Amino acid sequence: MNLPTSFAHRLPAAGHRDPRRRGTGGWLTLLVLACLLLSPLVRAERLKDIASIQGVRGNQLIGYGLVVGLNGTGDQTTQTPFTVQTFKNMLSQFGIKVPSNSSNLQMKNVAAVSVHAELPPFAKPGQTIDVTISSIGNAKSLRGGSLLMVPLKGIDGNVYAVAQGNLVVGGFDASGADGSRITVNVPSAGRIPSGATVERAVPSGFEQGNYLTLNLNRPDFTTAKNIVDRVNGLLGPGVASALDGGSVRVSAPLDPNQRVDYLSILENLEVDTGQAVAKVIINSRTGTIVIGQNVRVSPAAVTHGSLTVTISEDPTVSQPGPLSGGQTAVVPNSSIKAEQEARPMFKFAPGTTLDEIVRAVNQVGAAPGDLMAILEALKQAGALQADLIVI
Repeated sequence: MNLPTSFAHRLPAAGHRDPRRRGTGGWLTLLVLACLLLSPLVRAERLKDIASIQGVRGNQLIGYGLVVGLNGTGDQTTQTPFTVQTFKNMLSQFGIKVPSNSSNLQMKNVAAVSVHAELPPFAKPGQTIDVTISSIGNAKSLRGGSLLMVPLKGIDGNVYAVAQGNLVVGGFDASGADGSRITVNVPSAGRIPSGATVERAVPSGFEQGNYLTLNLNRPDFTTAKNIVDRVNGLLGPGVASALDGGSVRVSAPLDPNQRVDYLSILENLEVDTGQAVAKVIINSRTGTIVIGQNVRVSPAAVTHGSLTVTISEDPTVSQPGPLSGGQTAVVPNSSIKAEQEARPMFKFAPGTTLDEIVRAVNQVGAAPGDLMAILEALKQAGALQADLIVI
């Protein structure tokens, strides 16, 4: 490697020890360590993990059909007339006519089901996709059943895939003659891996226009700016421009082959993401509390305790004296005891971090319900510098 002259004359000759060199690492080691210590801690993520390409997405498909071959665990047709109607319509397509007066038709091995799947982007005719089958009647289990051919339609009403095959059911259901029953997982739903064949491709806007739009999974102005700076720093100024805090537009070649190579380079770029907004998420139903990294607390003093009042009854028997003519009676004796749990007060200093919040709350032994009350009180007092979201 050829070094600049201004650098070359400063390096010692081979085999010569520079007297100014300190220790085994020398000045170069000290310089590297200083750079590592002074450099800020940033979090870089691949562009493909934080953004998606506009127009490149999956599409939902849905269908309706019959599962046959069940071992007596199908629909009770007296309560699900649509199963009988579907079965009759299917037989009529094969030239079999079921008498109209057969209202008491029982088919315990047939179940009406809904079939849904997601058509991935760029799926071509002939490829296969997975499908999920769910009972819409009162079938006890779909275990051992086979799905008859079902067309899968998109939101526009067109058929994009055809599904058929044997179900894989992870659930199990068993019952005894005395009415006892055991159920494991969900036996009324199953899947068919590669159970649908794509019949029609969905056109996408990937090959259209001379630019592409990257939509951020989590809109953030800092992240959008960093993406623009990273792309322009690699490919030149003006290649990328931010439309808003959630979208970045990049120029792209018109040739599809070059466009694929171009996106392969872009999606593997590592970009420094902006820090999320300070949030505290509280799930009041499960007692789950999630405190974000950037949550801060202004100076505040908090105390939390509980008052327990116990009322107990200890009745006594009043026995009259001999020959007094009195009667034995039960005399009520109530005792009331109040206990206040002694818990210390803790103080939040300015700029208290997440780690300090958790440590302070743990010191007083607050349960999740108590922590919810503390956080809500801090928010009302204006000491919690974060968005408090209750779900």
